[in-house]
Amino acid sequence: MTTYAQLRQRAEDLAAPLPPLLAEAEHLAQAVLLGSHGRRRSGMGDEFWQYRPARAGDEARMIDWRRSARSDAHFVREKEWQAAQSVLIWVDEAQSMAFSGDRNRTTKADRAKLLALAMSVLLIHGGERVALAALGTPPRSSQLQLLRIAQHFTAEKETEDYGTPVIRIMPPHSRALFVSDFLGDLDGLERQLTRAADRGVRGVVYQILDPLEEAFPFDGRTIFESMGGTLVHETLKAGELKDRYMERLAERKARLADLAQATDWQYACHHTGDSAQSALLWLYGALERRR
Repeated sequence: MTTYAQLRQRAEDLAAPLPPLLAEAEHLAQAVLLGSHGRRRSGMGDEFWQYRPARAGDEARMIDWRRSARSDAHFVREKEWQAAQSVLIWVDEAQSMAFSGDRNRTTKADRAKLLALAMSVLLIHGGERVALAALGTPPRSSQLQLLRIAQHFTAEKETEDYGTPVIRIMPPHSRALFVSDFLGDLDGLERQLTRAADRGVRGVVYQILDPLEEAFPFDGRTIFESMGGTLVHETLKAGELKDRYMERLAERKARLADLAQATDWQYACHHTGDSAQSALLWLYGALERRR
């Protein structure tokens, strides 16, 4: 059996190379921490939650007669819901995510990892269980789980040009968060969303783009190359491509929104030039609303 000392030593060994990312994620999480995620609901538990007026269908044993004696109405004593929720997180770590249109602006990958880790901090703080799809392990709620996620994010790895979400462990009725630029083939995403919907899993499709990818400020001779170098296109009249590019980007966003709506998920697009705190606050609320 693993002792506390051994577990702590393992955690410290894992944490040693991680301070910058984990510290930044925890700082970001603290900035938007509004309360325990998902806990403030009625349901099965031991802690008192609130009194509510009795409704048709409530059994007599549910009525709090002491509270009801102080008024002309009957009241039911509700307890706080305390069952932990499983939240699955997939973060695209493909080479396309390494792009930044400005050396002073964070890459899509760094923003995605920061938001995912900060979201994990919030969830675990609220007693929820979190799983990172890339780890392939069951959802857990512990500081050690945060360290495992941070360790994975800081490890170097070889990837393809564009990523596709793959979640092998998908508990029924859990929640999920997919974070990517979604600039590759969307067929894989569609399959995962369909599988998730079949299992009652709901969540958020969160697209992250660099402002340059939205503005397309190119003109004249331009060489477009994928981050992995497998795709290259040279043109002498880049400005003439802008309308077609903007149209295709709009179509892609519309398809993402349609896929999310069809599977009862939510879709949103975030730009790396915008506030990470605002993005995390939106994600926090989005996962709360989908419960």
